[in-house]
Amino acid sequence: MYLTEDLAEEALLQAHTLFDYSKDSGPIAVYRCEDCGNYHLTSRGPMNAKLADQIKNGKIDRDKEAERWLRKLKGGR
Repeated sequence: MYLTEDLAEEALLQAHTLFDYSKDSGPIAVYRCEDCGNYHLTSRGPMNAKLADQIKNGKIDRDKEAERWLRKLKGGR
């Protein structure tokens, strides 16, 4: 859960950088919870505009590649 929509969107983008979601899986949007008032990630509904833009312009793929290299340099897989 995230206190602001901006923090939730940042976490959404980071999740797509760090994890290899298969098509039609993983979080694609954020929403404000009526119960707790915080923001959560969801795999339902329309895709978040920032995520869609970063997928379309290749930023997610570039960030994934950078993350892979960082893990390699640190001795991880």
